[in-house]
Amino acid sequence: MSGNIPTRRTWVALGVIATATLMTILDGSIVTVALPAMQADLGFSPGSLSWVVNAYLLGFGSLLLLAGRLGDLIGRRHVFLAGTAIFTAASVLAGVATTPAVLLTARFLQGVGSAAATAVSLGILITLFAEGRHRATAIAIFSFTGAAGAAIGQVAGGLLTETAGWHSIFLINLPIGAAAIVLGRLVLPADTGAGLRAGADVLGALLVTAGLGLALHAVVTGTERGASTAVLVTGLVAAVLLTGFLIRQATAAYPLMPLRIFRSRAVSGANAVQVLVVAATFGFQVIGTLYLQRVLGYSALETGLALLPAAITIGAVSLGLAAPLIARFGPRPMLLTGLALLAALFGWLARVPVDGRYIVDVLPAMLLAGGFGLVLPALTTLGMSGAGPADAGLTSGVFNTTQQVGMAVGVAVLSGLAATRSTHLLDGGTSSAVALTDGYRLAFAIGAGLIVAAFALAAAVLRPAPVTPAAPVPATA
Repeated sequence: MSGNIPTRRTWVALGVIATATLMTILDGSIVTVALPAMQADLGFSPGSLSWVVNAYLLGFGSLLLLAGRLGDLIGRRHVFLAGTAIFTAASVLAGVATTPAVLLTARFLQGVGSAAATAVSLGILITLFAEGRHRATAIAIFSFTGAAGAAIGQVAGGLLTETAGWHSIFLINLPIGAAAIVLGRLVLPADTGAGLRAGADVLGALLVTAGLGLALHAVVTGTERGASTAVLVTGLVAAVLLTGFLIRQATAAYPLMPLRIFRSRAVSGANAVQVLVVAATFGFQVIGTLYLQRVLGYSALETGLALLPAAITIGAVSLGLAAPLIARFGPRPMLLTGLALLAALFGWLARVPVDGRYIVDVLPAMLLAGGFGLVLPALTTLGMSGAGPADAGLTSGVFNTTQQVGMAVGVAVLSGLAATRSTHLLDGGTSSAVALTDGYRLAFAIGAGLIVAAFALAAAVLRPAPVTPAAPVPATA
């Protein structure tokens, strides 16, 4: 299945991976639109409602690395199918939930299942497609599901919630997940893995899972409540656990995450760039949504429709342009081009007015979002380029973990600074609309700074490998 010319079965396998990935991404953005309906129906308090999102984030972000390594050890196909099954079953539980506790439990389990399926997806993909044009096309298709899925989910969430109720946003995953499991068993390549004895680092798994979980908990709690003593202590414990994890990986006979993978400049650099890019772009989605709703007065459905041009543009670039451009010019030039477009996007939004007009002040930024359609495929190509067959699942898990870290940091930093700026202005007597807009402009300006930093890092670190001159041909007598 990994030959130079992919078969129909290979493309169907890619469809299964992309569909399962899109299902999990859509679920995340659909939920944000349905939160008010859930609160009214189940009786969430304002403080606990955010945990409908955070419970998923904790399950997902803290288990990605462990799931990626398990894929290398027991087989990526097994982990992918098990994760899809857990996510699907948890979706049904969420769809029939009648209390906040049941819904939050289901959301955490959805995160666990999504972590397992997502962590090994890229590892499966690179075994399906040999390097070259076909792999570039496959990565572009896979990247599109992540780049545009969130915006599409907001539109779908608004439609489903208004027409069929919030329960439907979870129950719709049942037929999709069942089809992915059935087809996956038929077309995904079978792999046995190296076996648990080749890397069953139980202590390392406990350290990284607890450390990432506590770190994410500190980030999301700190965003809501500020830098309280409890948040600071949680963050400190998380730092100690993650430091212990790195020490363990350097000394264990069978490490969960062999540190050798970071010797690759492409792997290390791409992951570092990705944290900055995802922090900015995910913050853009959240802050942009708040600006549309709280300043311009858009409804949830209108907001989803307003963001739709970004999804369409990203999709057109990801699916129509990214693969041939990367194949011709290489991933690095396309990464830098995409980052330049994203810098222009944030620069444009950093000037949004209180009485903004969609066509003039918002739509140009939505079109510039097409740069993400170049950035994510190029980063994925670079990030996976240093992965050998034995570490493909691990590298995939690391790459997806840095995405989640970027999302959490981006939302915490951009939202927190915007809120602090707006509160300061409100305390000084500024009107609500002006204060909110000024806070959002600050967040967009910081996002621009993150993208510029990502551009500089990519230009400095992700340089092409030097070409070794060919040895001179000895003269013949």
